Amino acid sequence: MSSQSHWLTAEERTQVLLDLKASGWSESGERDAIYKEFNFKNFNQAFGFMTRVALQAENMNHHPEWFNVYSKVQITLISHDCGGLTKRDVKLAQFIDKAAASV
Repeated sequence: MSSQSHWLTAEERTQVLLDLKASGWSESGERDAIYKEFNFKNFNQAFGFMTRVALQAENMNHHPEWFNVYSKVQITLISHDCGGLTKRDVKLAQFIDKAAASV
């Protein structure tokens, strides 16, 4: 599948951004990316969450930019090969939200 096939149409982009923002994601001011911060009870929960996300990301061959300190995990999603937000980012964001809710 070519990277172009991952692009969102203007209509899709408007709708998915509304949905993602409703679940706590925000648009990056500097790039065409989305960002969310997750807070867990402790490091074990944060690391378990990151492990679930890492396995899914590897399966999708689409890897997040992230930062972790103790119980906090910050995630930025962008499709580097496309230079911006794509359907892959949306799909991974939806998985991430489900993984966080199951902790």
